[in-house]
Amino acid sequence: MASKRSALWKWLVCGLLLLASAINYMDRQTLANTAPRITAQFALKQEQYGNLELGFGWAFAAGSILFGLLADKIPLRWMYPAVLLLWSAAGVATGLIRTYPGLLACRVALGFFEAGHWPCAVKTTQYLLAPSDRSMGNSVLQSGTSIGAVITPLILSALLTPELGSWRFAFQAVGLLGLLWIVLWFTLIGKEDLKAAAVPSSPFPREEKGEAEGADAEPDSASTSARAPFWKLIFTRRMLIVILVIALINTSWQLIRAWLPKILVEGRGYTEKEMLYFNSVFYVATDLGCIGAGFLTLFFHRFNFSVVSARKLTFFLCSLLSALTLAAAFLPKSVLFLALILLVGAGALGVFPVYHAFTQDISPHHQGKVTGIGGIAGWILSPAQKYYGRLVDKTGSFDLGFAVAGCLPFLAFVVLGLFWKENPVTRQPSRNRSTPAESTP
Repeated sequence: MASKRSALWKWLVCGLLLLASAINYMDRQTLANTAPRITAQFALKQEQYGNLELGFGWAFAAGSILFGLLADKIPLRWMYPAVLLLWSAAGVATGLIRTYPGLLACRVALGFFEAGHWPCAVKTTQYLLAPSDRSMGNSVLQSGTSIGAVITPLILSALLTPELGSWRFAFQAVGLLGLLWIVLWFTLIGKEDLKAAAVPSSPFPREEKGEAEGADAEPDSASTSARAPFWKLIFTRRMLIVILVIALINTSWQLIRAWLPKILVEGRGYTEKEMLYFNSVFYVATDLGCIGAGFLTLFFHRFNFSVVSARKLTFFLCSLLSALTLAAAFLPKSVLFLALILLVGAGALGVFPVYHAFTQDISPHHQGKVTGIGGIAGWILSPAQKYYGRLVDKTGSFDLGFAVAGCLPFLAFVVLGLFWKENPVTRQPSRNRSTPAESTP
């Protein structure tokens, strides 16, 4: 059983989740990094490019609820590699299509199957790690997205040739990497590992000791919310907060992620090579933002902050960095412009590990469904991609939409700060109390 595994093994599994996140983003970011070429080859308007991201987003939302439901019922040992194989296949197929409808169909398939990654991954970290460690575990998981996005431009810079259609082989090469991960997964995960995490009727190993709800359980629901029917959880205050927060932070991040290559090449005049190399540096910054968010949360918690207060403060600092788009969007091509973009990236992605930690306080028995509902909420505003493109078509500028996108995480912080309450017992500083999570071996 996973509960009998060593701490080292658990963190190795988190490392494997990092690799899955990396592959997830490599398949996703290949389109963004080749967007100027694809736009030219298919003679697309900016709004049509936005439709590709819209299709991806809504498919991701649909996949989120389906795979969220399945993650609470099907053993993760089998479900996780299955969805990874399917989204990798969609990536390979993208390199074979010849029409815009075909490109859109592949993008929809990629979004649908990529959605399965997050319910599986977040449920795994929830099962393996104590509440006080989950922000750090989620940081490791989330940082894989940045690592994948760092590697992708470097791969593309090596594979792309002056021939316009050379982007096709890049999709195929990136898509095939998923096969290696599947081998590693079955090497590390045995038949009994994660078994309890996929069976609703089987209690979590730590739950009997009071840890499953974590240090931040609702004072009036710590003993009941974990086993409550999921439909009752949907309308709780915490679930509604989670829905609002993820809608804001994911819309912000997806807009920045999808349009940054175009902002650099078409909006500021950088060359394709310059854009690709900068994108690698940009995602190093986002990776530092993810890991930094985890370390900051641990630091604040161990120095006189409760778990919830530490998370909120970290979220606030990251949201301020993201809001630097207000300055960056109106700067010309310059070193200062690029420097601010790096800070924006660190903040925009740094809020995600903290968000995932909040979702893990809702219910261990419904974590897959909680993540799935969050996935729907996170992509429900995907039409923003279409309207961003339409705005660019009309104004010829990427700047206004970019400025607004970076401010959305701060609005999410306002929601968290005002409405997420913690158990009065857990408001004591960590050095003055011992939570079940901290006392459990």
